[in-house]
Order: sequence, then structure tokens, then C-alpha cells
Amino acid sequence: MSLVRSSTIYDVAERAKVSIATVSRVLNSPEQVNTVTRARVQAAIEELSFVPRAEASARARKSACRVGVLAPFFTYPSFVQRLRGVAEALSGAQYELLIYNIDTASRRDLYLSHLPITRRLDGLIIMALPFEARYAEQLQAHNLEAVMIEATIPSLSSVVIDDEAGGRMVGEYFVCRGHRRCAFIGDSHVPDYAIYTSDLRLAGYRKALHAAGLDLPTQYIGLAPHGLEPARQQAMAMLSQPEPPTAIFAPSDTQAIGVLRAARDLGRQVPGDLAIIGFDDIEVADYIGLTTVRQPLNESGRVAVDLLLARLQDRARPAQIVQLPLTLIQRETA
Repeated sequence: MSLVRSSTIYDVAERAKVSIATVSRVLNSPEQVNTVTRARVQAAIEELSFVPRAEASARARKSACRVGVLAPFFTYPSFVQRLRGVAEALSGAQYELLIYNIDTASRRDLYLSHLPITRRLDGLIIMALPFEARYAEQLQAHNLEAVMIEATIPSLSSVVIDDEAGGRMVGEYFVCRGHRRCAFIGDSHVPDYAIYTSDLRLAGYRKALHAAGLDLPTQYIGLAPHGLEPARQQAMAMLSQPEPPTAIFAPSDTQAIGVLRAARDLGRQVPGDLAIIGFDDIEVADYIGLTTVRQPLNESGRVAVDLLLARLQDRARPAQIVQLPLTLIQRETA
């Protein structure tokens, strides 16, 4: 009986018509290799079913005891809370946690292409990063289990919320309290590698107002880069209009805090002159009395880990979509 020889790094170099050093760079420092060459080497790796030595060793051991997290905006309070949920769930499972910060679409695609073949990971949690189905196919081809948070691909398990329903919840709350001049301060720009949650929350908010016979005029929509100060500046301009809004919805607590600061700078009473509602219910929201839509941030991280570990124990387990509930938490600002 003849034995099938495993492909080597030399085979990959020959197929891609590059040096062995270039293949090594693609495997270990892909960001240092230009896109065209990297794609050629990646294609050769796929065609030859090449398994780097590190991954082969990990497969032999059956477990690397490592879980990776791909996350954009990982310094945002909401992402920190999610990561805490992941870390808490993994703490009793003897897994090391590795975090990969995503700040461009190309870096996202780079990690999705190379983590399956170059990193010794048992599983991957992908936070708020939509991507093409072909990357999910690569993950599965290399037996790297993955779970998504806030985005979905049919072949992968995911943990989601209904952003539009959250916005609708806010609009209905304002209407029930008699507000007729309702405004929105959200994101003007979302990177091409991220999810447009601000737009989804605005859509639900607008639908609730429309159902009550209210418009959301252009002058009551303020869009700016995400952050405290941009939101404060938008609110300052909006509240300085001859007929300012009496209620403002911000699609994150960070932006809502910026709006709250603007109201205080202008001497407006909250909620007497202006009602403010945020979204997320980050830890500081309770301390400052911010009314907000709570999404279970810690829980989303824990559920993602549960789904991932379940798949690692039973790879035949079907993909699941878990939708977590949203709750409007009433505090002093609305």
C-alpha cells in the first residue's frame, strides 16, 4: 500500500512561485506581505491542504486549550463587558483567552484566513464582525469552531439582539410620556468591517414615532463619529435651535452621556426640559442615573462560550441562533 506524502512548506513555495521565507512570513506575519502575494500563497496552502507544523502538533494533542476572540472597538465599554462575560465563562474551563483587535476590513479578513492554519486555537468568538460565507467555510475546513456575536452566518452559531426592536422601544416610551419633539444623535460613520447598529436602532425609533403620527425631521437627527465629545457637540447645536427637542435617543450610552453633558452645559433640566435615553446599560449608566435600553452584554459573552464549548464537545451539534432580550431600564434621565 502506498503512503500519501503530506505537503510541505517547500511544496507551497513551489506552487505559489515564491521563496520559503515568503511562505513563512505569510504564516507568521501576514501583514508584512503584500495582498497579491499573500493571496497566491493562501491559494497554494488551500490547494495542497498544507498543515503547518504548529497546527499538526496541536491536532495530535487534540486540544490547544486556547480560545481566540476577534473584536473591533475593544476599548468601548460595551465590548469590555462582553469580554468580561467571555473570560468569566472560560475561567472554569481551563482555556487561555487570546484577543485579536480588528481595526480594518483587511485585518479582519487576514485573521479569518490565517488563524485556522497558523494559530493553535480550539475555537473562535467573533464579535460584531460581519464577513463573507467563504471565511466560515475555511474555518470549518480546518476544524476551527467559531461562534458569532451580533452577526449571523447560517453555518455558525450566533448570539444576537433585535436592534430595531430596541429603537422602537425607545420611541414608544417617549410617545407614552407625551413627547412630540423627539430627536436622535447617532453615528455618522461606521467602518466597513463593523455592524451598523446605530442605523438599525434609528430605523426602529423612526417607525415607532411614525406609528404615533410623529415625524423625525432632519434638524432633529444629529450624526457624528462615535464618542462623548462628538455627541456633546451635536446635542449643543440641536438644543440651541429656536424649537429644540424635548427628548433625545442616543444609540449608545457613551453618546447619551455626551448629550447629558450638553444639556447640563446649557442649563437644561433633565428630564424636565429634556429626556435622554441611551442603549447598552454599561456599568456607569446606573451610577449617573441614565435611562437606557439594557442588552445583556456579559450574558452574550457567556452564552457565546457555552455555544462554542458545546460544539467542541459535539461537532455534529447543529448551529444555533440565540436571541437575548432587551429591557428598557427607567432611571432619572427619562
